[in-house]
Amino acid sequence: MPSELRTSEHEIKIAAPAADIYRLLAQAENWPQLFPPNIHVDHVERGQREERIRIWATAGDTVKNWTSRRTLNPEALRIAFRQEISSPPVAAMGGTWQIEDLPSGEALVRLGHDFRATDESSLAWLEEIVDRNSRAELESLKALAESKEATDELTCSFEDTVQVMGEAQDVYDFIYEANLWTDRLPHVVTVRLDQPAPGLQALEMETLSKDGSTHTTKSYRVGLAPHRIVYKQITLPALITLHTGRWTFTPTDDGVEASSQHTFTVNTAAITKVLGEQSTVQDAIEYVRAALSTNSMTTLTLAKAHAEGLARAGRP
Repeated sequence: MPSELRTSEHEIKIAAPAADIYRLLAQAENWPQLFPPNIHVDHVERGQREERIRIWATAGDTVKNWTSRRTLNPEALRIAFRQEISSPPVAAMGGTWQIEDLPSGEALVRLGHDFRATDESSLAWLEEIVDRNSRAELESLKALAESKEATDELTCSFEDTVQVMGEAQDVYDFIYEANLWTDRLPHVVTVRLDQPAPGLQALEMETLSKDGSTHTTKSYRVGLAPHRIVYKQITLPALITLHTGRWTFTPTDDGVEASSQHTFTVNTAAITKVLGEQSTVQDAIEYVRAALSTNSMTTLTLAKAHAEGLARAGRP
């Protein structure tokens, strides 16, 4: 039977206006860029004050997903949340974000939780996860809110697109079947793919760079067949501190529009070491964008050939 109810509260002071912090928290679709544990957030329903969101996030060494209802109150700078469908060993979870301006010019952010585990034996684990993730979320919120202008200058988002005379499902399958990439993609040296739950992948790759060097990355990917695959890298190359992305497959009158979108943030501490003493932030952004775009376009082009080959062969 479920454990007894537990509550917790964490707080932090942030040198930023409370209204700006509220906006960061209200834009749940951007949480993978804001909070380290979050992999992806989807809006299931969205109104002016009420919304339902589905969240995929790390919990210790595992990934959980759940659906929450949120009530937004911009006047009171308060957001209440309650999980509708929890993922075991969570039996119930809810809480609030409350932000207020302080006389010092800072803002005080309080994150409160109430929760139950599915059984008493899981309660200690859940308490630890709530504590760890709450601290990580508040620290990340503080870091971004206090340096948002600088972080925006280090962050780049872009998208590559190809038109495919084929079926969206075939393009989706080519991208989703990453276990076959060593045979299909010339820049992928090795792949380790785990699928802990339907639609969820842990993908570790060794990738070849243009200069002949290799680097290893690990990502969590969420497959939303047949039109989207979203991901977040949790093991990153030295030159970036953040990388999220999505593959989208949109049917058109002539086939499908296949796109690869990336958002990344440059690691300023690694620029001179990786690119040389005279290199700038803009040099780093252009370098990373070119590398990601090259790999994306290679993958999209080969996915296009795969899907169009199946279409020519007469797949129904």
